[in-house]
Amino acid sequence: MTSQTPLPTGADSRSGLSAKGLSAGKIGAIGGAVIGISCIAPAYTLTSGLGPTIAEAGVHTPAILLIGFVPMLLVVFGYRELNTAMPDSGTTFTWATRAFGPWIGWMGGWGLIAATVLVLSNLAAVAVDFLFLLLSQVFSDPAIAELTRVLWINIPVTVLLTAAAAWVSYRGVEATKKVQVWLVAFQVIALVWFVVAAFVHLSQGTAFDATPVELGWFNPAEAGDFSTIAAAVSLSIFLFWGWDTVITMNEETKNPEKTPGRAAMLTIIAIVVIYIACTLAVISFAGVGTEGLGAGNPDNQESIFAALAGPVMGPFAILVSIAVLSSSIASLQSTMVSPSRTILAMGHYRALPEKYGRVSPRYKSPSVATVTSAGAAIVFYVVMRLLSENALWDTITALGLMVCFYYGITGLACIWYFRTSLFASAKNVFFRFLFPLLGGVTLLVIFVTTAIDSMDPAYGSGSSVFGIGLVFVLGIGVLLLGVVLMIVQSIRHPAFFRGQTLKQGVHDGE
Repeated sequence: MTSQTPLPTGADSRSGLSAKGLSAGKIGAIGGAVIGISCIAPAYTLTSGLGPTIAEAGVHTPAILLIGFVPMLLVVFGYRELNTAMPDSGTTFTWATRAFGPWIGWMGGWGLIAATVLVLSNLAAVAVDFLFLLLSQVFSDPAIAELTRVLWINIPVTVLLTAAAAWVSYRGVEATKKVQVWLVAFQVIALVWFVVAAFVHLSQGTAFDATPVELGWFNPAEAGDFSTIAAAVSLSIFLFWGWDTVITMNEETKNPEKTPGRAAMLTIIAIVVIYIACTLAVISFAGVGTEGLGAGNPDNQESIFAALAGPVMGPFAILVSIAVLSSSIASLQSTMVSPSRTILAMGHYRALPEKYGRVSPRYKSPSVATVTSAGAAIVFYVVMRLLSENALWDTITALGLMVCFYYGITGLACIWYFRTSLFASAKNVFFRFLFPLLGGVTLLVIFVTTAIDSMDPAYGSGSSVFGIGLVFVLGIGVLLLGVVLMIVQSIRHPAFFRGQTLKQGVHDGE
């Protein structure tokens, strides 16, 4: 294991917290926000997740997005407070361990790792789909787009893309930032173009199913019953998820106590603006019907932009294809940051074998952890792709389960860790108690509700295993796998679970 050196100010010397040997002082608030936006990948997440969300919520999707945004925003405050006190790359794993002890901490870390591995596989799938779609547009040959369905072509290309993303991530956060600036800028420009073009069609009367924006679209009271709202919010959480990557880079930022929180706030505000604009554009142009270009048409669910870009943007539709491709590749690369740093921290504190705590001497980045993240994503993708394409797409909904799980744990960890100072000031009441409580409990309630509902085989793609919905099997099954691995690890390497490497504690300041 790397030699343990003290973390920056805010770390308790009695806690066991220590630096990992990562490259320090490389990322500022703007650079962090760029990586955060890249990780969320608005072009990719919208084309994958907007259709299913509209299918659940209809014209009230803007309200659902705002509902999904609120618990995320509330949890951000908890992240910010915890990061100020303990700027550690393990984030949820480290903080939940300090607050609740090693067992809950380990599962919090596992939830983050599992969620990111699942989304990496899905990112790779979308990237390959749009790569062949783009080539078919460039060469005016629709047959090229169908090559993505040929497994012996699809799988090797996906593996190569994932490996390339891991290589850039392995080279450190500076390489990541340089790659992301251009990719993020391009996809934002393409999305703005799409939005403007959609509203031009609406104003000229050439929209497929012209649906003028109404204030009622933002009213959650009209969105449906609680189960419908919970299912839609679970999907919207997938759309917003990824901002916490900027927190996992805290040991590599210019001001570890403040920069990650600022970058996270910039990220999530920028994303909600982009999402609302794109959602209004899609519904206004296509409507929510189930026929033709309607956003509720099941044939358009897999990729809403693939269906609408041509009718909305004409010959410039290729820009959206490039944007989604670049968004997927950018997010594939930047998303590697989060699991690799969590795995690094777990290896560093011996919650995993010590080899996972190794840092590249040249690039000052996680070495074994990065390769492990990429390898796990590749294995998961290959297995799921060979089983069923529907199974791969069900990972999006299963991902929402795990995100709610570990975000919820983090929100409650904030309250418990700061329990002696919650009411020391008005600021603490809101940022350490009320906001994290509301955000954490809301996400955990959505986790439980979605888990129960997803047992129904009709949930998600309609696939099932022994009569149980595939979304439930994927989401809960992966979490239970974490329990098994945790027990095995506690037997083979008990130091962490005895509190010898990272100690449970409470914040003793104000």
